[in-house]
Amino acid sequence: MDTATHDATVLEQYDSRAQAYLSSAVHAAGADLERMAALIGSRPDAVALDMGCGGGHVAFRLAPLVKKVVACDLSAAMLETVAAEAHRRGLDNLVTKQGAAEALSCPDASFDIAATRYSAHHWGAFTDGLAQMRRVVKPGGLALFMDVVSPGVPLLDTWLQTLELLRDPSHVRNASLEEWKTALASLGFAIAEVATYKLRLEFGPWIERMQTPEVHVAAIRSLQRRASAEVKDYFVIGDDGSFTVDTMLIAARPI
Repeated sequence: MDTATHDATVLEQYDSRAQAYLSSAVHAAGADLERMAALIGSRPDAVALDMGCGGGHVAFRLAPLVKKVVACDLSAAMLETVAAEAHRRGLDNLVTKQGAAEALSCPDASFDIAATRYSAHHWGAFTDGLAQMRRVVKPGGLALFMDVVSPGVPLLDTWLQTLELLRDPSHVRNASLEEWKTALASLGFAIAEVATYKLRLEFGPWIERMQTPEVHVAAIRSLQRRASAEVKDYFVIGDDGSFTVDTMLIAARPI
């Protein structure tokens, strides 16, 4: 894949939507964020990375727990929004850094904690991004991965990826939980914990956050109405188009 071309698509989608992601209830809260904070605890000497920070919600949660947190994202507009919100919250130990996950310009073993949430499914080279996170986490450090995951069943996988892509052309792919585990193991991570969750996506805010064109909204709704019972039941597709997806948190350590 030409990651530079894909990165341009990501920027086109997200540069103008920073405020929407800052205010997104789906991104600002969740059992995965609570578990992440519990796993980290108080680490006053730690330096942490939020890779693909988006609206900054992982970084905001990390900042009170650690000495310093670096919020990294491809979008300068996102980073400006995160920096302004950090200042408003008095989080003076949060700094921002622009860059792609696959080309992370940080020295080896820079971070005690490296985390990413709802970002990896946009990376042009999924494994390369994970490899960079492995490179920059210190020996004995902790890496946390949170994302929407594919059910791993071909029929359900096709439906999930199709809805995601119609909504947002910068979407690449939601990997399955098994694909995540395999990729992390191949890169030298030992998995310490896996937690899975169900996330309800309210159709209106989900579409509005990405300003999805009406023609694509109509296509999504048409597909949902024509879905088989198996698909409708699995994703709990509502009359208004709202649906439920699988998410996960993986805690891992470098080996």
